[in-house]
Amino acid sequence: MVYPDDVRYTAEHEWARLEGGVVTVGITSYATDQLGDVVFVELPEVGRKVEAAKTFGVVEAVKTVSDLFAPLGGEVVEVNTALADNPALVNQEPFGEGWMIRLRPTVPADYQKLLSSVDYERLVEAQHA
Repeated sequence: MVYPDDVRYTAEHEWARLEGGVVTVGITSYATDQLGDVVFVELPEVGRKVEAAKTFGVVEAVKTVSDLFAPLGGEVVEVNTALADNPALVNQEPFGEGWMIRLRPTVPADYQKLLSSVDYERLVEAQHA
């Protein structure tokens, strides 16, 4: 599996991409592989405040239901409404059109504390050792 190096990662398998002061959040290709086919995604409303490492939504797949964890604290400024009609986008393009939320981070510097692609790849490998 390939993990893009233009994003940062969490140990819970979320990714975050910082662009223009806004962080786009989704789940990694590893997470989608583990979950199986995503059939439903529950996301927060725009304006909701989320806390780092706390639940912000739920992803339901054929195999299981899993919580989604915010990589950073902040305010949700956009949700991917396309997922309501086509949750399979999460599987098809986890680092692209399958994104989940965009948030304005409370502490933008916290972004640098997230895992790099190399660190995330090591984490995934360690979980399978």
